Amino acid sequence: MSRVCELTGKKAMVGNNVSHAMNKTKRKFDANLVKKRFYIPEEDKWVTLKVSTSALKTINKIGIAAAIKEARAKGFYK
Repeated sequence: MSRVCELTGKKAMVGNNVSHAMNKTKRKFDANLVKKRFYIPEEDKWVTLKVSTSALKTINKIGIAAAIKEARAKGFYK
């Protein structure tokens, strides 16, 4: 399973490691993902999602139902 947020679509970024001598080598910045279970009262079921921690903060703010509705509108959530 890939390391992509299921609600926001966040994935790894590419950048450089920079040494003190300014030598640059490629590296990858992975998204900060957490596997979390959520209860959706409208559908009366539990869902397990792999979400970024920033998406988790959004879920805490607006609720899981609104977050899923927003993600479906953007085409990220099935």
